[in-house]
Amino acid sequence: VQLMESGGDSVQAGESLRLACAHAKYTYSGYCLGWFRQVPGKKHEGIATIYEDGRTFSADSVKGRFSISQDVAKNTLDLQMNALHPEDTAMYSCAVFPAKLHGDATCPFYPFLYKDRGQGTQVTVSS
Repeated sequence: VQLMESGGDSVQAGESLRLACAHAKYTYSGYCLGWFRQVPGKKHEGIATIYEDGRTFSADSVKGRFSISQDVAKNTLDLQMNALHPEDTAMYSCAVFPAKLHGDATCPFYPFLYKDRGQGTQVTVSS
């Protein structure tokens, strides 16, 4: 079942925005959820992922500014974006990667591993 994103908007540089992603209740033995973004002409970029136990992982490009969180009871995934830059302008989407992590493994950022990506929500940041 395709995930569904919302919350995209046009904002000024330095402002904040919170994106939401609605997803199904998963029964996988383990899974990662991820936020991705894409600008026209470029590939999807993985920016933040979260494992079902709450462990979070962020790409260097957004570390310290963006944070990912999950509400397990509501089956939602959020992305809090602070101190937005014009280069953060992109279509943002979420997707799921069924996988059971072992030891200190991390949820990967490779978009091709993830499935059920939603249509996306547009974020535009003006300078």
